[in-house]
Amino acid sequence: MNVPFAQKIRLALAIGDPAGIGPEISLRAAQILADRLITGRLELVLVGSRAVLERCAQVNGGALAGVMSLPGVQVADVPDDGEACPYGQLSAAAGEQAYRAAVAAVRLVLAGNADAIVTAPLNKEALYLAGRKYAGYTDLLAHLTQSQQAVMMLAHGKIRISHVTTHVALRDVSDLITPKRLERVVRLTAEALKAFGVPVPRIAVAALNPHAGEGGNFGAEDDRVTRPTVEMLRAEGMDVDGPVPGDTVFVKHVAGQYDAVVAMYHDQGHVPFKLLGFHVNPATGVWDTMQGTNITLGLPVIRTSVDHGTAFDIAGRGIANSESMIEAIEVAEQLIAGRRALQEEDAATAINQTT
Repeated sequence: MNVPFAQKIRLALAIGDPAGIGPEISLRAAQILADRLITGRLELVLVGSRAVLERCAQVNGGALAGVMSLPGVQVADVPDDGEACPYGQLSAAAGEQAYRAAVAAVRLVLAGNADAIVTAPLNKEALYLAGRKYAGYTDLLAHLTQSQQAVMMLAHGKIRISHVTTHVALRDVSDLITPKRLERVVRLTAEALKAFGVPVPRIAVAALNPHAGEGGNFGAEDDRVTRPTVEMLRAEGMDVDGPVPGDTVFVKHVAGQYDAVVAMYHDQGHVPFKLLGFHVNPATGVWDTMQGTNITLGLPVIRTSVDHGTAFDIAGRGIANSESMIEAIEVAEQLIAGRRALQEEDAATAINQTT
């Protein structure tokens, strides 16, 4: 499928927790993408407190000053209550600002004033302190859009990993893995892959238990839930494989045998993904680049996000890396263009069938 980028794409970028690096990486990404913004191919609407953004623009000697006045950059001001949110400090006020920015970004897209949401990191504890009892953006956006259980996909290059469960205790995972839930995740993963330009997605479903349960000796979930669900989907013509043992499935994915992996729980998918996306400087022993995008599937809107946290330890120092934010923006562009292309193909098919 040819994915066109000819049409303008407008993204609502929620700036996240004001005490973290979200405002900085939002401005820095806009600065780096200035050429595309100036040409009109891309528009960024920074959603959050203008006062927070102005404070951030002056960090590090005003290195980000002027970004908000770039062509193609707008600010959807979400006024705060005048309560300061010092860099690096957990607070209910910061959690509330992050929440309000997310709400405003969703409203922009649902009203047709933006094509997708991109989110900078928020802090879950701050969100709770503000009385907003959500386990993160995925649950929050599902609530705001009145959607079913949303699905988290991590993406970096050709690596795509969806999750059947995410922010739940490991002891609860087994009860949450049902045929209906697994089927939904596989179908949403296939839809996302088609938008990425993969016409016939090859999907692997990771086993929950070691060695896929070893015939039931190490657990019955893989035989009781995964295997029959995969067989049902294969009978429909989907290219789905599983349960594939968790200690080999990601190696096969990296080798190109699958277009995506469906992981059963948070760390099963996140650990290999972050090992691939985070680069550690051998001289210092700390990571110096962070790549990877968090995508929420199953919503009526497209949402992508950075795949890292608020980094309170470096907030306000002007040294935050914006690579993951740029990647989140580019993935949102790709998904929007891909969906537009699929819609055009469907429309052309419908016309041909009626003539």
